[in-house]
Amino acid sequence: MRLGKIVWDQAPRVVLVEEGQVRLLGDRSLSDLSSLLSAQDPVAAVGGLKIDSSAIPIHQVQWLPPIDRQEVWAAGVTYKRSQKARMEESEAAADCYWRVYQSPRPELFMKATPGRCSGPGQPLRIRFDATWNVPEPELALVLSPQMKLVGFTIGNDMSSRDIEGENPLYLPQAKVYRQCCGLGPWITLASAMPPRDQIGISLKIHRQGASIFEGTTQIAAMARTFEDLISWLGRENDFPDGAILLTGTGIVPDPPFTLQSGDLVDITIDGIGTLTNPIVQDPAPAA
Repeated sequence: MRLGKIVWDQAPRVVLVEEGQVRLLGDRSLSDLSSLLSAQDPVAAVGGLKIDSSAIPIHQVQWLPPIDRQEVWAAGVTYKRSQKARMEESEAAADCYWRVYQSPRPELFMKATPGRCSGPGQPLRIRFDATWNVPEPELALVLSPQMKLVGFTIGNDMSSRDIEGENPLYLPQAKVYRQCCGLGPWITLASAMPPRDQIGISLKIHRQGASIFEGTTQIAAMARTFEDLISWLGRENDFPDGAILLTGTGIVPDPPFTLQSGDLVDITIDGIGTLTNPIVQDPAPAA
């Protein structure tokens, strides 16, 4: 079962996503996913709602990111490729990244609030004060307020590698800013996902209509389990609206690749679908 958010009659609505189409769920007041994701059994909760008999083609709706009031957190250095990439950014911090890859305690950081997230087709931003920017395709865990793994979506953890490489203490600036996080296109409930060792992730970047980068990885290449990351995130933390946890990236374009304004980023994850976002960048303000 897949659940999403769209704009319908100029208002957000929750929808059931089927093959190539969506159906409105509940009445006009059902505008967020949190109540369904917080239920003891989300599938049963959906089953108890009115499901509109009219199907709407997927390409005819305006999608929203599948998030309401949740915080978005992210895990870093969970793949060997990510460890290598972070060590490439800065010789001074190389030992730090090697140690966190080996450590029982993962790197976890606050990535975004809902207002900083972009849904399918909505722009993602590269900072005007950064020169080395990359997308980071990641499987996102959708967690209930009880820290139960209830679903999955696709995340794009945009990153300014030159800012982080200058000093690891600049990580929040490299990661958290306007339109810094892509989410969507919808949430696949946990019971509908393939086995973890069969989940693949692919990244494609297009520039002026041509493919300029393609890469793939597998969830099986992660050095940590979902349960381990969730356990650490929940330590001394409360999430009354649930949370979304990005699980790290195993696909990093080799330097000197950097995103440019106008690029188109496609991230595909087995069991979910494809999240597509255009890239934008504002010019530097006048001195």
